[in-house]
Amino acid sequence: MARVPEALAEKFSSLPAATGVYLMKDHQGRIIYVGKAKNLRSRVRSYFGDGADRPVIPFLRARIDDFDYVLTATEKEALILENALIKKHRPRYNVMLRDDKNYFSIRLDTRADFPRFELVRRMKKDGARYFGPYASSTAVKETLHLLNRFFPLRTCRDREFASRRRPCVEYQIGRCSAPCVGYVGKDDYAGILREAVLFMEGRQKRLASLIRQKMRESADSLNFEEAARLRDLLGAMEQTFEKQRIVDPSFRDRDVFGLAGEDGRLSAYMISVRAGTVADQRVLRLPAARATTEEVVASLLKQHYDDSPFIPREVVIPVRPDDGRVIEEWLSDRRSGRVRLVVPQRGVRRDLLRMAEQNAVAALRVDREQGEKRAALLEELAAKLGLRAVPHRIECFDISNIQGRNAVGSQVVFTDGVPDKNRYRRYKIRTVKGADDYAMMYEVLKRRFAGDSEHPDLVVVDGGRGQLAVALRVLKESGIDTVDVLGLAKETRREKTISGGLRTDTDRVYLPGRKNPLYLSRSPELLRILQAVRDEAHRFAITYHRTLKQKEDITSELDKLPGIGPAKKRALLAHFKTVSAIRQAATEQLAEVRGIGPVLAEVVKKGT
Repeated sequence: MARVPEALAEKFSSLPAATGVYLMKDHQGRIIYVGKAKNLRSRVRSYFGDGADRPVIPFLRARIDDFDYVLTATEKEALILENALIKKHRPRYNVMLRDDKNYFSIRLDTRADFPRFELVRRMKKDGARYFGPYASSTAVKETLHLLNRFFPLRTCRDREFASRRRPCVEYQIGRCSAPCVGYVGKDDYAGILREAVLFMEGRQKRLASLIRQKMRESADSLNFEEAARLRDLLGAMEQTFEKQRIVDPSFRDRDVFGLAGEDGRLSAYMISVRAGTVADQRVLRLPAARATTEEVVASLLKQHYDDSPFIPREVVIPVRPDDGRVIEEWLSDRRSGRVRLVVPQRGVRRDLLRMAEQNAVAALRVDREQGEKRAALLEELAAKLGLRAVPHRIECFDISNIQGRNAVGSQVVFTDGVPDKNRYRRYKIRTVKGADDYAMMYEVLKRRFAGDSEHPDLVVVDGGRGQLAVALRVLKESGIDTVDVLGLAKETRREKTISGGLRTDTDRVYLPGRKNPLYLSRSPELLRILQAVRDEAHRFAITYHRTLKQKEDITSELDKLPGIGPAKKRALLAHFKTVSAIRQAATEQLAEVRGIGPVLAEVVKKGT
């Protein structure tokens, strides 16, 4: 066995031979790896054994300074805890699913009296049903268009629905049944909704059979107009279904994961098959990792399905992980039905897996080409600006406030030219009173570099000489002399172009020790790198500022109403969502909120 650090010797002697989760730490106490084991004593000791059976072990051995462990009753509990700790601490050497995009999904809250399908960017565990996610915004919008075309369900928001007194244009063109004014009852609306759900689930045969039955019933009752409508609907839907390629004649729901690796880089591609047709395809990016294919597959499944509201009966994978049985048990519990992990050897499943692997290889090639281009641009940027090092990690800071109110700062991080959103930070200004952007920038940078040993290659501040001077002062006070700094400020310049026009929109770069700003208008690709970082910092800051301002506006406006305490305020906001909706609501609608009643409804109506 390799030499065990003295500080760990006592811990090794007390390790139990039981199931649990272990957390490896470096010399700074940071968690760098989280794992689970059926036998903690055997697994943790293997990190210092002579025969390492996994690529990550020799690499981690030199970095482990301490470890903790948590005992669990079963392997499934260990899997769940391991996944939760990885999400919380994001250890550097675990395989992490890096999916920076917010994919569109379609949400349906069946608890409402008259539910509607709505487009959302994030799935939440809120009791609603979600369809997706969809990798293509075009695909999800086309799906919503078909829903509105085939099924007369409401599309308006709750606020509009509650305040409407007559049907809108959607009813007039036959795309809504007008439940807002009572033209359709809950039972009939629920019937339409059930058909729409069958459509979303891809249950083509069942839906077509249901519509044919309703068409016959309408004809038998001499309601020929309704029978003709259903006939046209069935024809349009069958034309739509014919365009969808049947890839699985068994019509089963399954997800297929293909993997590709090259020079330590990884890529995964997922194909979602619903009722025999490809419902969605997406790239799942993974950072380089010293891990076996089995470990990558296990991490991918646990992280992907931890937040997924839908789990199919079958998951097709290239290799079965060591803890495949535990993962199957965990997925089956989450689905409330049996889930199988399948490694296919032939047939339709094998064809789908091959398709996913080919797409993963293509995605990896595209990522490599884009990465090479970004690396070349970063090297060119370093040469152009005279930086001491290639800016592999860039941090940008911005301030957002309105005359000093709700003042916030933002920090965004770009790693190798790509947003690294897990490292974003936002700051609520604590010490500055009034509108003093320089003092706010000083506070944010001071808090950022206080005791943090992980430094960027380049710091970008949104602003000119003043903000640059603040950043240089903070770095000097913090004893940091290895980080490059620049300021990026917008400027309106009037220059005659060759065609005689005027160019007024440009940016100037302020560098330490240089009197005049540098213009990169002749190097547009280099300028776009800095603009992307600056614009992202501005977006992140202003989003946080607006959140605080909205919260303050809501609190102040309702708090001034007599008789409206915290509980009633929460009830109003839970029902109407926004102060604007409360303001537009009728007195009778306000009175229906629990705890309000007619008297307080009048108070709210007059006060808002």
